[in-house]
Amino acid sequence: MDEFESLSHTTWDCKYHIVFIPKCRRKVLYRQLLQHLGGVFHRLARQRDSRIEEGHLMPDHVHMLIAIPPKHAVSQAIGYIKGKSAIHLARVYGERKRNFVGQHFWPRGFFASTVGRDEATVRAYIQHQEREDRRLEQLNLWS
Repeated sequence: MDEFESLSHTTWDCKYHIVFIPKCRRKVLYRQLLQHLGGVFHRLARQRDSRIEEGHLMPDHVHMLIAIPPKHAVSQAIGYIKGKSAIHLARVYGERKRNFVGQHFWPRGFFASTVGRDEATVRAYIQHQEREDRRLEQLNLWS
């Protein structure tokens, strides 16, 4: 929040709201997988000099507020996180689930939006996303 990071010749504050889904939007991000993925994402982000500041794993999608230095492209950083996490999940959980193949866990695309000065709004949105999804599901039950 209004703090700037530094590289050798650059001062920066580049934060992005990222959303991505599992392949075919299947609801596989739950229970022990859900608990395990958070740590994996944080570790992979640090390997790309990035930092996940907020994150929420929903059963069928992932929200994160991530700071990525300007020396890395957003697509490369997110591609790295998605690719390496899929490989890790395939190694850890691949023997238990037959259709759990690393290269087919995440689809190729993602949503990215620069945060800018609306960081508090994006943080609140990510933190309250699960509650809002439950509320919308309840409304759809009566339709």
